[in-house]
Amino acid sequence: MNGTVTVLDKGSVRIHSYMSPADTFHATTQLIETPARIIVIDAQLNPAYADEAAAYAEGLGKPLDRLIVTHAHPDHYNGAASFGVPVHVLPLVREQIAARPAAQLPNGLAVPANDLNPSVDITPGTEVIDGVPFVFEAVSGGEAADQLVVKLPEQGVLVAQDLVYHDVHLYLGNNDVTGWQQVVDALAAESGYDTILAGHGLPAGPEVYEEIRRYLADAHELLGDDGQAYKKAIVDRYPAHVGPFIIDIANRSLFPAGN
Repeated sequence: MNGTVTVLDKGSVRIHSYMSPADTFHATTQLIETPARIIVIDAQLNPAYADEAAAYAEGLGKPLDRLIVTHAHPDHYNGAASFGVPVHVLPLVREQIAARPAAQLPNGLAVPANDLNPSVDITPGTEVIDGVPFVFEAVSGGEAADQLVVKLPEQGVLVAQDLVYHDVHLYLGNNDVTGWQQVVDALAAESGYDTILAGHGLPAGPEVYEEIRRYLADAHELLGDDGQAYKKAIVDRYPAHVGPFIIDIANRSLFPAGN
């Protein structure tokens, strides 16, 4: 297996976090194993890694129930077809995915246009799946224009996905550092969640919020009008973080003049 899997035992629920290699900046697919089924959250950028996550999920011996896509960035939906289950998504996020053109990433990976049809609309609120309450919350601003947060209150698990990165460089292409800081502050104020699932990197505890706050504050300080200068400065400040080419992807939006 090219990726790695971290397993967390939460009693009647087990969390399997499939993390891709560093060449796709540790994008993480969450496999929520309930007593009788598997709920998949986010689908990988590289279809080969989505295939790995799907094969691992099938090896658990329970049917895959659905794939939840949290937001309209291709590292979370490009591999959706690998799972062969209905895609559940916020209507606004589905519209944003359909509006994205095909792209070629700096690592050479082609990302075709995708409208995720057919799909099932997610309505914010609580849905009990296989006896387990799942709380769906829509969040605006931050890493993407709109995102879904999934909470499992009985297990103390908050699936933050790309509102939280763990030891991975942040994608700032949405150009909303202030909005991201506000969302992180709101998540950090939540009580009762001791496990935070990141969209990039390993599962963490609530201490990860302070790490994200610090990175966002540094990015706000270092961002200027030169993308390459910003990349060098932030990589120098966080030399152990993986995924520096995610900064190149973000810089296409932040510095469209060619930096």
